[in-house]
Amino acid sequence: MRERREKFVDLAEKRVNKTIKQIQLIGNLSNKSAYEYYDTDIEAIFVELEKEISTARAKFKPSKKKSGGFSLR
Repeated sequence: MRERREKFVDLAEKRVNKTIKQIQLIGNLSNKSAYEYYDTDIEAIFVELEKEISTARAKFKPSKKKSGGFSLR
């Protein structure tokens, strides 16, 4: 059990830190002297990022199985 926890902590730290760095790089795109973009571009970027964060968060919540429904028993 401890090995699985250590593996989770190790991977979570690496992936979160890597993701934070990538988000910081997205923030660097805000430099108007280097890039040209529209408000719609920024909205699309952040809508997609928020959607993916919501999807990832949902995977950590226990699934609620519906009672009843189809069964082969």
